[in-house]
Amino acid sequence: MLIDSHCHLDRLKAAPDADSLDQIIQQASARDIAYFLCVNVRQQGFEAMRDKMAAYDQVFLSSGVHPLDVQEGLDVDQIKAFANEKKVVAIGETGLDYFYANETKAMQQACFEQQVALAVEVNKPLIIHTRDAREDTLAILRNGQGDKVGGVLHCFTENWEMAKAAIDMGFYISVSGIVTFKNAGELRSVIRKVPQDRLLVETDSPYLAPVPHRGKENQPAFVRDVAEFVAELRGEKYEDLAAFTTENFFNLFKDAARLAGR
Repeated sequence: MLIDSHCHLDRLKAAPDADSLDQIIQQASARDIAYFLCVNVRQQGFEAMRDKMAAYDQVFLSSGVHPLDVQEGLDVDQIKAFANEKKVVAIGETGLDYFYANETKAMQQACFEQQVALAVEVNKPLIIHTRDAREDTLAILRNGQGDKVGGVLHCFTENWEMAKAAIDMGFYISVSGIVTFKNAGELRSVIRKVPQDRLLVETDSPYLAPVPHRGKENQPAFVRDVAEFVAELRGEKYEDLAAFTTENFFNLFKDAARLAGR
């Protein structure tokens, strides 16, 4: 059994309606993907995402504002209200992205700080997006006592020093299809070092389809390709990697309820 620990099912062009979304989830289930975490990036889009996923008990949700969406605003009370809904297991996607939006650095930092504080208040883990902002990301997590709730650095592309610092604060490292790309040599060396009890796998679909699906819209079914590649990379059996990443998911996202028979 596998879990796609980070996807955006509500953004799939291949699933504009309930029937096509059913098909996407069935295709993933056929490849042994049993659960999904559908991640919020805009608080204005949460309710539509929630309603679209309402029929799927195996789909968990998060509530938060992405660093590339901070200009749309952050209403902490609204995010908190969403966070208290039954299927919401995390705060995020939040964090810092200086690669694409260095001009909003100050706004990103303020938004990130507020969401870290909220996560601590509601006792839910954080889903972190970080790019070209290693020192500031770690500093905000430390200063905001993010270690009290932990979380995951999703779609990780940074160096081992950052991974180790995050792990030491109780965070997990999640690997996406980027690890299968030809230019991912440094990332592969990092993923080899991540302890078994701190590793997750994801698609970040509909983005970043792994080899051999490059050029296609990414889907949760492709997390199987990521997991198989990572298992081979680390010299582990696929079945073992699937088992320990599943346990890691439920250890981190404690509000995610296992379904009977899964």
